[in-house]
Amino acid sequence: MDLGIAGRKAIVCASSRGLGRACAIALAQEGCEVVINGRDVAALEATAQEIRSFGGKVAVVVADVGTPEGRAALLAACPEPDILVNNNGGPPPKDFRQISHADMLAGVEANMLTPIALIQAVIDGMIARRFGRIIDITSASVKAPMTGLDLSSGARAGLTGFLAGVARQVAEYNVTINHILPGGFLTDRLKKGTEAQARIVGVTPDELMAQRQQLIPARRYGNPEEFGKLCAFIASEHAGYVTGQNFLIDGGMFNSAF
Repeated sequence: MDLGIAGRKAIVCASSRGLGRACAIALAQEGCEVVINGRDVAALEATAQEIRSFGGKVAVVVADVGTPEGRAALLAACPEPDILVNNNGGPPPKDFRQISHADMLAGVEANMLTPIALIQAVIDGMIARRFGRIIDITSASVKAPMTGLDLSSGARAGLTGFLAGVARQVAEYNVTINHILPGGFLTDRLKKGTEAQARIVGVTPDELMAQRQQLIPARRYGNPEEFGKLCAFIASEHAGYVTGQNFLIDGGMFNSAF
């Protein structure tokens, strides 16, 4: 299927590795000109080289998207994006009793206020051009709470609630806002998070990984490439009638008919 986005410009935040990287690669494979971002120069360049290897167009911005300076650098590299993929690392797993006020502010800044700031910066241009696809990578924990991820879940749920009305406000201009909620995917973040959560619950990381895999109806962890393909479709011209939705991609882990 031709997704109809060849030549479109896309900003993919926090895309040097993991799910952000998978989204950037999938969009580039569909012919988008992508701007990738992160703080690890080596990891960013490796991702850029992979995109260039199949003829993709890519620009690299070394910056922390969670800072005003980082966001300004992204927008300078791509002032009029057609596609914005919001992504950022969440706060480390921690018992809710140990979360300080400063931790709270940092978590909300990274996982709620940062994506809102980028959307505010680009959405009027999308409206004027009558095309825009905004995709926020949140978490399955928004729907199904996980021990130690209270701050991450709360900030991302806040983002989801904030944008629910905005999505309806801009839909008539062919601008959509949707969220992808990943479950367990084999990424560096999953491994690091598992190590921290294993300490909280008193088991080894390998034990916790195995326990969680058995709880997934698919009996496996997700491949980031699968996530990237879903992102590319939601960003496509074919998804213009889909907005304000939460796409849960978790191998069936969330047990619900709706």
